Amino acid sequence: MASINTGRVVAGGALAGVVANVCDITWNMTVMQADMADISTRLGGSADAMTAMAAVPWILVDFVLGLVVVWTYAAMRPRFGPGPKTALLAALVSFVSSTAVVSGFTSMGLMTQAAFLRGSLFSAASIGLAGLAGCWLYKED
Repeated sequence: MASINTGRVVAGGALAGVVANVCDITWNMTVMQADMADISTRLGGSADAMTAMAAVPWILVDFVLGLVVVWTYAAMRPRFGPGPKTALLAALVSFVSSTAVVSGFTSMGLMTQAAFLRGSLFSAASIGLAGLAGCWLYKED
């Protein structure tokens, strides 16, 4: 069995992180803008707390998730084969894990069910596109 190409995992993870960030920043600054303000208010913050500094941790999260997706793809590839189907399955692992956590926050009242559903639908698209891009870059040789 071939070993994982760490350099390609990092490069693919970086590309996946860029794609996820472009998707997430676009979505959160448009469709989810009112929901983000509502969540900030629920947490005792200001409705206009969506600053560049507040976004930095989430930008880093997208890069970490991108890295996890590509690493998962590299681990799954020998069993499921290379290609977009395996890339989407690898992305599904990160999507389900992160959505389960956000679901718990939603049940605590930190966001509305509608915001959770909107965010989850977009998150599936975002992580799927990021996974396709990052995993496309991954090669074992």
